[in-house]
Formats: sequence, C-alpha cells, structure tokens
Amino acid sequence: MSDAHGPEPSTTHLVLIPTYNAGAKVLETVREALQHWAPVWVVVDGSTDGTGAQLQTLARELPQLRVFVLEHNQGKGAAVLHGLQAAQAAGYTHALTMDSDGQHPAHLIPAFMQASQAQPRHMILGKPVFDASAPALRVQGRKVSNAWANLETLWMGIGDSLYGFRVYPVAPLVEIMRGQRWMRRFDFDIEAAVRLCWRGVWPVNLDAPVKYLQAGEGGVSHFNYLRDNALLTWMHTRLMCGFLVRLPLLLARRLAGRPD
Repeated sequence: MSDAHGPEPSTTHLVLIPTYNAGAKVLETVREALQHWAPVWVVVDGSTDGTGAQLQTLARELPQLRVFVLEHNQGKGAAVLHGLQAAQAAGYTHALTMDSDGQHPAHLIPAFMQASQAQPRHMILGKPVFDASAPALRVQGRKVSNAWANLETLWMGIGDSLYGFRVYPVAPLVEIMRGQRWMRRFDFDIEAAVRLCWRGVWPVNLDAPVKYLQAGEGGVSHFNYLRDNALLTWMHTRLMCGFLVRLPLLLARRLAGRPD
C-alpha cells in the first residue's frame, strides 16, 4: 500500500544500498528505490566524491531515507554488515541489497519483498537477465563462479552467485559475518549465498534484468580483474575446504529436501 508521499513503510523489510564513489547515479538509484519501497537505508563506504553529504541532505528531506557515512572505505561486505547490524538493532528481519550504480531493477523491489514475506526462512536471489550492454567476459566469467558455488552447496539451487540484488534474512547473515573476518569486500555476495546455504537458508531464485551502464550514462565500476579475481580464487579455496568439512551435513540436508 502507498499514499501520496510514497509506499507505506515496512516494519520488517528494508532496502539497503552500499555505495562507494558512485557519483550522481546513487542519488537517482535512491530516489527510484524510494518510489517502490520504504524505508531505504544507504551506507556510504568512505566515498570521496561528495555523495555522502548530498545523501545526508536528501535524507533530511525524505523521512524514509536513512544514511550512514563510514569515514574510510572498508569494502562492500563491510558496508553491508554495518547496515545489517543497524537494521537488526532497529528490529528489522530482512534486507534487500542493491547496488548504487543503477544496474539493478528498482521496480522489482516489491516483488522480491513479497517473495521474502511469503517465505521468510529463505533468501531471495536475483537471477540476472542480461541485455546487449553486458560485457561478454563478465557474463562468461560468472558461469565459473556459479559452478563453484553450486558444488560448494551440493546444488542447493543458487541461480547466480554474484548478482547483488537479493533479500537476506538479517539474523543468520549477521551471525555468519561476525563469526569470521572474510566477506568484507567483493567476495561478499558469493560467500553470503554459500554460507547461508550451509546454515540451511535455502535460495529462491527470481529473474531480474541487469544493465551495464557506460561511463557516458553515469556508470561506475570499481571491479579490478587482477585483484578481484585473485580475491575470488582465495575465497573459493576457503569455501571448498569448508565444504569438505560440512559434506556429511550437506548430504543429509539434500536427502531431507527443501523445507516449505
């Protein structure tokens, strides 16, 4: 439901947007998200482009927007964790994460939230539908990561391990992240999905379009092929070790089948 001022605020589900030097695009993304859901929280991860102050000004105008500004850049996962811990303290049970660069479909926020409300014990994972703007190398590369993630979870059903448009149950994810020091940077999305599967949080996959914006359209990418692929290689090495330790439990869970 909504009124003249926007959607009626949820008391259980919020939108969480981590951002780092996304430029003017983050302001567009936040405004669009607020058209479809409330509340929306933004964690500014040490941005140096002035968007932190701009978002704080916007939050003074829009009561359903809350902005956290981290002094130093800590990485996507660390920014998400900061928001998740604040959300948990405020009594929220679920958070939809989305990128600040305009790639994710804000108009699908209500559908993803409704799926989460119907199946609160599950995580709702966006499964990207690519258009012609998607770089072929990125599209093909994610297939490798998806194969590893599905092996590491005994094919519990992770449709896409990298797509960050998804709804998480807050409590188990916070507990997982507090229990180890990884998942703080680009490795967050994959490791969150895998480790939640290990905890018995099954995935539900929903198709969602993704658009790769060019620089002229305001697109910003902080992906570094050498650094981030090395990070992902180390992450999958860790996860495979964890998978082998948990293999008996995962086999038992797979035999028991997906819960309702």
